[in-house]
Amino acid sequence: MVAKINRGNNIYGAVAYNQNKVNEGTARIIYGNRMINDLSGDASNVMQKTLLSFEDYLLANKNTEKPILHISLNPTITDSLSEEQFSELAKDYMERMGYGDQPYNVYLHNDIDRPHIHIVTTCVDENGNKINDSYEWRRSMKACRELETKYNLKQVTDTRKELSEIFLKKADYKAGDLKHQVSNILKSVFNSYRFQTFGEYSAMLSCFNIELKQVKGEHDGVPFVGIVYSVTDDNGNAVSNPIKSSLIGKKFGNEGISKRINYNVKEYKEGKWQPKIKNTIAFAMKDSRHDSDLFCKMLHGKGIDVLMRKNKQGRIYGVTFIDHNAREVYNGSRLSKEYSANNLNDYFSHGKEQEKDNSESQEYKLSDNEYDTSVSQALGIFGFEQHGVDYKEEAFAKKLRKKKKKRGRSI
Repeated sequence: MVAKINRGNNIYGAVAYNQNKVNEGTARIIYGNRMINDLSGDASNVMQKTLLSFEDYLLANKNTEKPILHISLNPTITDSLSEEQFSELAKDYMERMGYGDQPYNVYLHNDIDRPHIHIVTTCVDENGNKINDSYEWRRSMKACRELETKYNLKQVTDTRKELSEIFLKKADYKAGDLKHQVSNILKSVFNSYRFQTFGEYSAMLSCFNIELKQVKGEHDGVPFVGIVYSVTDDNGNAVSNPIKSSLIGKKFGNEGISKRINYNVKEYKEGKWQPKIKNTIAFAMKDSRHDSDLFCKMLHGKGIDVLMRKNKQGRIYGVTFIDHNAREVYNGSRLSKEYSANNLNDYFSHGKEQEKDNSESQEYKLSDNEYDTSVSQALGIFGFEQHGVDYKEEAFAKKLRKKKKKRGRSI
């Protein structure tokens, strides 16, 4: 079992996320501890009553900047637990982590291949004091190992891989909730794949039906570079509206990606990871007999995807190899001169030329436009001000601030 603990200051957002799942029929509340809401009551009142359950705790909060905990507990896909067992699992975990007396709701989610639970609570007690979270990650790991034994769950040896594996599948625009799908995939690939350029990052995301675009513009006279993501079909055509990186997480924006790239480049130069697929590619080239489609098919069977970028004349001007086994991404020329775009183009073109009678050699000259990526095509189209504030969230926060001020004056 893998536990993931997220901290924040937005109780409305945490509750609304889970309640929306309940309303959509992909989740349900299976347990509430010290909560006002009546699980058998009117569903339209659940949101309001849930927020009220946390109100006094948040009003009493003294200095904690991020008092909201949004915890997910993820058994493996082979584990099978009943609703009652999931409830007991949540209660056991909260007790071991020191949150057993806190108000919290437990939501059972069925929106992915494996059932899992989300827990929304607060880390400040009724007196406004923060509950001790020292060595939280170690204590959570210890609790998970103990609960695996108690509930006869599969022992997880690689928690990082196990957590990312849940979401390493193609985005499905027909399934809905695209922002959440994209968010989960991005978080997973950031934790498990290594890339050294924006191009490699973009190529790797295309394997999961996600398109990345870099957006340049101005906001209040200040130039900015932003990132937007879209869901695509299996042919790479965008089928969703762009989703701004700021709505998913700071590290998935331009600065965050650059930081990750610099870190990966540093480790690569220090020899901490090196490509393991050169021989596999060499054998595939030999056995494909100058057939690029067969070449890609053979490598795909070995867990390696190949993204070839071609101009209108069919000339290969870019190639990226995605090694899903080692979770590494390489531009062809980084691997070797033999695997560069120019060399692969010559190699696969040779086979086509042999099939033609009286074939004429042609010179290909790429224009600047042909080298442009989808990045430059999006310049200035999307502004960051499109998505307004959540007025329900603002109203709830304003209500808390007013009550705090009143209490302060009465002391």
